[in-house]
Amino acid sequence: MTLRIDIGGLPSERLRFAASPLAELTAMLHVLAEPGHHPHLAGWAGDVWAGLRPELAERLREAEFLWRSSQADFLLPARPRPTLAEELDDVDRIDDEAYATAALVTTCGSNRLPAAAPSPLTDATARERALDLAQARGARQEAFAERLLADPAAVRARVRDTLEQCAEAFFDTAWAEVAVRLASDLRLKNDLLRRQGLEAALASVSGAITLAPGGDCLVVDKLQDKATAARGTGVTFIPSVYGSPHLVVVHAPGWQPVVQYPVVAEPGPAEPVSLETVTLRLEALAHPVRLRLLRTLARGPHTTGELAHAWELSPPEVSRHLAALRRAGLLTPRRQGRYVRHTLDVPGLAALGTDLLAAVLR
Repeated sequence: MTLRIDIGGLPSERLRFAASPLAELTAMLHVLAEPGHHPHLAGWAGDVWAGLRPELAERLREAEFLWRSSQADFLLPARPRPTLAEELDDVDRIDDEAYATAALVTTCGSNRLPAAAPSPLTDATARERALDLAQARGARQEAFAERLLADPAAVRARVRDTLEQCAEAFFDTAWAEVAVRLASDLRLKNDLLRRQGLEAALASVSGAITLAPGGDCLVVDKLQDKATAARGTGVTFIPSVYGSPHLVVVHAPGWQPVVQYPVVAEPGPAEPVSLETVTLRLEALAHPVRLRLLRTLARGPHTTGELAHAWELSPPEVSRHLAALRRAGLLTPRRQGRYVRHTLDVPGLAALGTDLLAAVLR
């Protein structure tokens, strides 16, 4: 499973390494929504939640899918600015159709629409499909989607205000602490790019991103089998302290490619498990479809129907694979109303090894 970014003919100055306040805030919000992905930040997340005003905490829960399973593309700027306010101003300049389509992405990668797809703001069929997907994700996401489609301007203003409140509540303090580390990483990456070329710079970014033979394509180990092109635009690489261990890539049609990479990875120690359990888990992970489903579930809980739609499989086929993963103790089903949502057991996966955990969470 790879994501390919065509960089053929791209001038070297179009390959940029830069820090982004908005992208780092997005990484922090993901940690708050999925602390199990970031055990080394669990203490920080607990302290932040404990200090939030109830109204702001509720706002974060109502919009958490913007950064939980799949970060909305407008939250990872292709042209980073020095301040969060400047980057939010750039988001305000995005048209409603592009904003709504990005905001309504519900699972990692697979249900992003092609560039020519009708907008859910103007097309009834696209609107119904967006609402169906949101409903499967839960009442909060359904309500948010309904509000966004009915009054995008009001929802956009509320999201910006929420992010500005986050800056005051915890981001400004955290950003001041990590900015020095990000600046140090950027000096290293830009020096490697200038002195040794792109291949050396990519090697320092992540072992999951390489330069294809011929040097005209970036190959990223990701959940998606996708391709995009950077010709005429460029590729922006954004370091993140709070994003570890994820490697996040903006690849949707109409958006400039962006790669947010972890500056450091600090996985926690794995607990020992029995040989029988290890055998069951390795057998479950040996099937490529089950591994793909597991990587999707690593982004957040999904229903059988969502997984079937995302990967163009039949629901019975997905159910068989999910049963194997359940027997291996790698996921847990939870009923919410008429939907059953399946959740990855992150500690169970971590017990098999930190390299496997990092690969699944990428």
